[in-house]
Amino acid sequence: MSAENAPLPAPRALAPDLGRGVMLLIIALAHAPVLAGAPLGLADQVVAAFHTLFVEGRGYPMFAALFGYGVAQLVARHRRAGADWPSVRGRLRRRGRCLVLFGCAHALLLFHGDILAAYGLLVLLLVAATRSRERVLLASAGVCFVAGALAFGIAARFIPDGADAELVTDPLISAAYRMIGWIATTPLFAVMAAGPFLLGLWAARHGVLERPDSHLPCLRRTATIGIGLAALGALPLLAVQAGWGDGAAPQIAATALHTLTGYAGGFGYAALVALAAARLGERRGLVVTALVACGQRSLSCYLAQSLAWQLLFEPYWAGLGGQLRPLTAAAVGVGVWALTVVLAELLRRRGRQGPAEALLRRLLRDPR
Repeated sequence: MSAENAPLPAPRALAPDLGRGVMLLIIALAHAPVLAGAPLGLADQVVAAFHTLFVEGRGYPMFAALFGYGVAQLVARHRRAGADWPSVRGRLRRRGRCLVLFGCAHALLLFHGDILAAYGLLVLLLVAATRSRERVLLASAGVCFVAGALAFGIAARFIPDGADAELVTDPLISAAYRMIGWIATTPLFAVMAAGPFLLGLWAARHGVLERPDSHLPCLRRTATIGIGLAALGALPLLAVQAGWGDGAAPQIAATALHTLTGYAGGFGYAALVALAAARLGERRGLVVTALVACGQRSLSCYLAQSLAWQLLFEPYWAGLGGQLRPLTAAAVGVGVWALTVVLAELLRRRGRQGPAEALLRRLLRDPR
């Protein structure tokens, strides 16, 4: 077949890239409280409550589900290209090892809250799940939801806050604390992300994000019920934070419920983005184009956010940790995210990948 008659590659679906771009806003808002002190007024209290209801523990399930969705797309693309299963499995494992290395460098150099290594572990441990039957995928995801919620409920009560490491004024000691925290939390984050990852694999088989028009009733229910459950499930934790529950048992139970319903919230956000993509159709304005560019460079934008937190938070840089009002910290989070969107759009206009994506592709030696 000549080059002139070769079929053009299928255009990228809007929803996955748009979802990643929006998801990075939720992650920025989730990390912004590292700059915040205690609430001082009504506006700060509203921001803190909004964070518990709709942000904390609601972004990473969406991120993990989109990651699982992307892994399934990657497998399908390799199989369409004629690769056999051992070859595909080897490529996935290589990608998983690279993500673990990225996560290690991320924690060592920038930020304590790394999730890249956890995703790398999931690829290494659950690569066979890409071939599992749908019932097995869904049942395994359900078990992982419960396990992840219980694990974090216990860990949040007994493990010290990793952000305390950034209060150290010596950069080397601070990096050492971040690495200790990374070693302890990476397995925990992997357990917490396993359920959404598996559900993302399942959703990719049905093309939920590539063909949102075919799944509108399901997406509407998921968005409404998921986000509503997340808000309701956060109320006990709000009560505990307000001092209405004392002791380990109420805190563990409230945190576990908050985490469990957070899965529903993350899926609700993903469904909401898919509904928006279905409504947009082929229309692309400046904002949507920039968000898609951000989503296509989500690894670079995620690391750029961490660089911003490093510069803003650490006492040997700007030293703003705990110095801002919650409302101001949230505004800074939105600003950091918006800056990454602008940078991603500038890269798109120049026809360039994100630097992290380019490095990952070079490490994988994948010419596609």
